[in-house]
Amino acid sequence: MEELKDVLRETLENRGALGNVRAHLRAEVSNALEDRSGSVKRPELSDENLVINELIREYLVFNRYRSTLSVLLPETGQPETPPFDREFLAREMRIRENETSKKLPLLYTVLSNAQRGGK
Repeated sequence: MEELKDVLRETLENRGALGNVRAHLRAEVSNALEDRSGSVKRPELSDENLVINELIREYLVFNRYRSTLSVLLPETGQPETPPFDREFLAREMRIRENETSKKLPLLYTVLSNAQRGGK
């Protein structure tokens, strides 16, 4: 029975499911504590926050950071369905994309441009 538990735990861990459950539980505990204390006020979900959160979401999805994403969405109040498509985000950030950059999250292009001095 112990061997079966170990195999199951390892399988769930490898699939990322166990991490997702842990992250979701942490997010729920954090939200419950915030609701109870009422002392932590989140910033308003402005247009700028929506854009920044979407850039982060795209990065997390690309890198398969599912646990982090499962905490980010409820903690920020970001809609489950992305409010902006990639083309809109690229226009907002004034990013000109090419075939290579389209395969990566926009944050990689922002970093690359900053490293080249904004060129």
